Amino acid sequence: MFVVLICLLAGLGAGVGTGFAGMSAASIISPILMTFLGVDPYTAVGIALASDVLASAVSAYTYARNKNIDIKNGLLMMMCVLLFTVIGSFISHKTPTGTISAATTVAVFILGLKFIIRPTKGERKADENVTRKQKIIKSVICGTAVGFICGFMGAGGGMMMLFVLTTALGYDLKTAVGTSVFIMTFTAFTGAFSHFTIGDKPDITILVLCIIFTFIWARIAAVIANKLPNKTLNRVTGVMLVTLGTVIFISGMI
Repeated sequence: MFVVLICLLAGLGAGVGTGFAGMSAASIISPILMTFLGVDPYTAVGIALASDVLASAVSAYTYARNKNIDIKNGLLMMMCVLLFTVIGSFISHKTPTGTISAATTVAVFILGLKFIIRPTKGERKADENVTRKQKIIKSVICGTAVGFICGFMGAGGGMMMLFVLTTALGYDLKTAVGTSVFIMTFTAFTGAFSHFTIGDKPDITILVLCIIFTFIWARIAAVIANKLPNKTLNRVTGVMLVTLGTVIFISGMI
């Protein structure tokens, strides 16, 4: 029963985070599984990424129905993300588990503060003043960074993608979220596959429960998010991340 409860809470947080702001489900699931169920960090990342696949897919579908996706200019970035997700996953397997856990918690907390202090207000103006060559360079650099982060920590990939799309490429928040979850669908699948191939097989019960709960809540959150103002999305996402980071840090100190 305790396992079901923890997976439900993890899926709730991950689903809402994915549906509201394109946040990688791993930002929530990984630290929760590591902290409360004692799951090995590398395996926890794999489970989180697997949960992210359907959650991101259903969120992307919802945003697409509301015309809030622009994948046309993001294909090159997606290729780089996928490649470096595998590389990051391999390096993660060789890294001490304590390093991964600490890095995940810090990333969650910092990203949360960013969305509270500096809400995303992109209006898709950046593309007008950027040359084709500059777009390619930005896509390669950003895709490389996001992919590595996603593969290494399993957390922050979706949020980093959101940050890149709104800040570097100038997307409005909802279009950035829609595009982010679309790309993260493939990124998460690649990351999960590489994790389970390289590392140990996960606990099937935990895996299935996390996937189901995350999927359900991501669908609900995505529908609601497309009806909310950008400022509200920023605040909700920021508060969620900071709260999660704080709880995990305190739990780790006990």
